[in-house]
Amino acid sequence: MATMDPEIGSGTGTGTGNVLPIPNNTKRRKSSAIVNDVPPEVLEVSALSNADRRLAEMGYVQVYKREFSWFSCFSFALSISGLFASVSTTYLYPLEAGGPSSAVWCWLISGFGCYCIALSVAELVSAYPTSGAIYFTCKYLAPEAWVPEISWLTGWLNLLGQIAGVASTEYGCAQLLLAAVSMSTDFQSYVPTDRQTVGVMAASTFFHGALNSLRTSALEKITKTYVIFHIVVLLACMITLLAMCNNKAGQGLHTSKYVWTEVVNNSGWTPNGWSWLFGFLSASWVMTDYDATAHIAEEIKNPETKAPWSIALALGFTWIGGWLYTIVLAYTTGDPLDKLQSPVVQPVAQIFYEVIGRGGGIFFTVCAYIVLNFTAMTAIQAGSRTIWAYARDEMLPLSRVWYKINKTTGTPLYSVWLFIICCLLINLIGLGSYTAIAAIFNLTAIALDWSYCIPIICKMAYGKFEPGPFHLGWASMWINAWAVIWTFFVTIIYVQPTIRPVTKENMNYVSVLMVAVALFAVIYWYVAGRYYYIGPRVKAQIVVGVEREGNKGSPGMSSEDRMGDSE
Repeated sequence: MATMDPEIGSGTGTGTGNVLPIPNNTKRRKSSAIVNDVPPEVLEVSALSNADRRLAEMGYVQVYKREFSWFSCFSFALSISGLFASVSTTYLYPLEAGGPSSAVWCWLISGFGCYCIALSVAELVSAYPTSGAIYFTCKYLAPEAWVPEISWLTGWLNLLGQIAGVASTEYGCAQLLLAAVSMSTDFQSYVPTDRQTVGVMAASTFFHGALNSLRTSALEKITKTYVIFHIVVLLACMITLLAMCNNKAGQGLHTSKYVWTEVVNNSGWTPNGWSWLFGFLSASWVMTDYDATAHIAEEIKNPETKAPWSIALALGFTWIGGWLYTIVLAYTTGDPLDKLQSPVVQPVAQIFYEVIGRGGGIFFTVCAYIVLNFTAMTAIQAGSRTIWAYARDEMLPLSRVWYKINKTTGTPLYSVWLFIICCLLINLIGLGSYTAIAAIFNLTAIALDWSYCIPIICKMAYGKFEPGPFHLGWASMWINAWAVIWTFFVTIIYVQPTIRPVTKENMNYVSVLMVAVALFAVIYWYVAGRYYYIGPRVKAQIVVGVEREGNKGSPGMSSEDRMGDSE
C-alpha cells in the first residue's frame, strides 16, 4: 500500500512503494478558499525523465512535448528582446534627453543593472523550472502563510506586463512597416495615420496568433531561424552605417569627444544632468521580460540548465551587442534635432534613410520589422503559457477553459487566443488616444521588473532558497541586491514625463496605471480571489515501486501521453 501525504489527498495501489516528499504549504494559515479535493495524479518515478521527475516533485504533471534544444532555447531568449528593432525604436529617448553621450553611457550603465536582474531571474528559474516561471517561485521563497497573496500579486504584475509588452511590440511592428512605406515616397506623399497603424497592428497580431497555434515542434523549428537572421542583420547594419556615413546630407561621423562627452538636451528638462538620465529608458525597455524563456520550461529538454543559461547568455549578448549598436548610431546620428523631427517619429529610420539612402533605408527598416515580428512571436508563446500555468493553479476565471490542451497541436489554443484578444483590445485604445496607449506601453517594464523583484526580495529576506544547477555562488546576494536597488532607482525615471513643458498630450500617465493595477490586484483578491485561490497547487504525486492498473496516470504511460484536460 502506498500512503499519500494527507495535505494532497489519498490513494491506493497494488504493490509496495514509498511516496517521495513534495514541498507543500502545510503551515499556511487558514484560507478562505474553498478547495476541491481532487486527488493528484500518481506517477511512478521510474517512468519519468529527470526533467519530468523534477516537475512532479514540484507538484505538476508533464503535458507538453519537450522539443526545445540548446540552440532553439538560446534563439528564443535572444529574440524576446528584439535587440536590433528594439534599440531602433527606443533610441528616440536618449537622443532627446542628452544626445549621443546619453545614449552610449546610459546603455552601458542601465544594461548592467538589467543584467543583474536577468542573472537573478536565471538563478530562480534553474531551481524551479515550470511554465509558471517567476510567479511559481513564490511557493518556495515566500513565507508559507503568505504564499497565496504574494504569488497572486506577482502573477498579475507579470501577466499584465507581458500583455502590455506584446501590445507595444505589435504596435511597433506596424509603425516600422508603415515607416518603410513612407520612406519609399521620401516621406512626402504618404505619412501613416493612427487608424492605419492600428489596422496593420491588428493584422500582425492575428498572424502571430495563427503561427502560435502550431505544434510545439513547428514553433521550435521556426524559433531556430530567429537568432541567425537577427545577428546577421545587426552586424550588416553596423558595418554599412559606418562605411557609408560621409559628408553627404551633412552625415559625417561625429568626433569621439562629441559622442562621449557632449550633452545635447532637447527634452526641456533642467538641469542637463537630470535630463541626461532619461537615456536609461532605452536599455531598460529593451532588456526586459527576462523570464520569457522560463515560461516554456516545460517544452525544453533539461530546462534546469538550458533555460537559465539561455537567459544569461542571451541577455549578456543583448547588453553588449546593444551597446555597440548604440555607439554606431551615436557616431552616425548627425544633427539630433533633425532626427527627432522625423515625419514618421522614428529617428533610426531617418538615420538609415539619410546615411544609406532610400533603398538601404527601406531594407534595414523592413529587417527591423521582421526582427520585431520574432519578438512578438516568442512573447506570445511565453504569454500564452503563462495564462495556461495560472489556469493550472486555478488563479483565473474560467481556468478549466484556459487549461485545455488541444489534442491535435498539443498546445493551449484557448490560452493563445485569450492572450491575443487582450493585446488587441489594448491597442484599440490607440484609435482614440495615443497618449493613453503609450502609458500602457510604459507599464511593461515597471510591471515585469517588479514581478521579478518580489521573489528576489523574498529570496534574500527569508533564506528558503535551494539553488539549482545554475547558481551565482558568493556573488548571488550582491547581484540580487543590486537588481532590486536598480529597479527602485529606474522606476523613478519610468514614471516621469520625458518632455517639458508637460501637457495632457505628453504627460506620462504610467504612475496612474500602476496604482490602478495594484488596486485591481488587491480588490480582485478580496472580492473573489481569496475564495478560490490558494497559491500554486499540487497536481502530481510521485511514488517508488508502485504498480497501478487502469489509471490514466499509470506508470506505464509516457509523459507525452498524459495530456491532462484535452479538447
